[in-house]
Amino acid sequence: MAKTAIGSEPLVGSLVPSKKRDYRVTNKLQEGKRPLYAVAFNFIDSRYFNVFATFGGNRATVYQCLEGGVIAALQSYVDEDQSNYHKCLFLTTFSFFLSRTDCLRLDQDESVRLWNVHTGICILIFAGAGGHRNEVLSVDFHPSDIYRIASCGMDNTVKIWSMKEFWTYVEKSFTWTDLPSKFPTKYVQFPSVDNEIVLWEPKMKEQSPGEFSCDFHYNAAAIGNREGKIYVWELQSSPPVLIARLSHAQSKSPIRQTAMSFDGSTILSCCEDGAIWRWDAVSTS
Repeated sequence: MAKTAIGSEPLVGSLVPSKKRDYRVTNKLQEGKRPLYAVAFNFIDSRYFNVFATFGGNRATVYQCLEGGVIAALQSYVDEDQSNYHKCLFLTTFSFFLSRTDCLRLDQDESVRLWNVHTGICILIFAGAGGHRNEVLSVDFHPSDIYRIASCGMDNTVKIWSMKEFWTYVEKSFTWTDLPSKFPTKYVQFPSVDNEIVLWEPKMKEQSPGEFSCDFHYNAAAIGNREGKIYVWELQSSPPVLIARLSHAQSKSPIRQTAMSFDGSTILSCCEDGAIWRWDAVSTS
């Protein structure tokens, strides 16, 4: 019988909220009827900490959180391809207004595509015989190595890609003057990192929660579930402490992803019914 190593024991927190911070619903925005698969705040530029973006279907939309719970639409990007793209990541967050404008998009054709959102150019396509063999579910940039990304998919694999060899194409995408469709998009074959293939087979429950998010300093995490509820946990304690359990009578659709603002004062959730919910911390004064 397998034994748990010392220091690896699971820590179970209480489901009774400590109410160290209370939140209330300040807005519900119905973006459409198609599921929203991703939502993320900008953590890169302090001028735009209140800017976030959602992604669902063939559209990415940028919003701004204003005072009084107001959500203002800033810009929307629509792809002519009507396929469902499950996730879009713009350098940790969506950075349309920032100095870096690379975008990673996950496609149902089992590929990951790197785009320049200012020029509309598809720079690189990560695929090949050793690539994902099913839909790609998530992708992220390396926090310190700008040339590496990691992706995971429904084929139960996690793959690490390198674009160092193709970085000249990224630079060229900013100065390209011809039509975006004429750009020499490059295919990146897998494996692209030291000829290694990394496999990972996660053990998931059928009723698994939606993807969670944290504030910038990882003080708290917001986890959504299939019942439309959000659990906010304090991460700097052991075992973790439940700060608040967020629910609303009209929020019944499965939550695909949550997003916490830079300081954790605002929590967003994007749902399978196409709705965006905004929760703001209640002042204790």
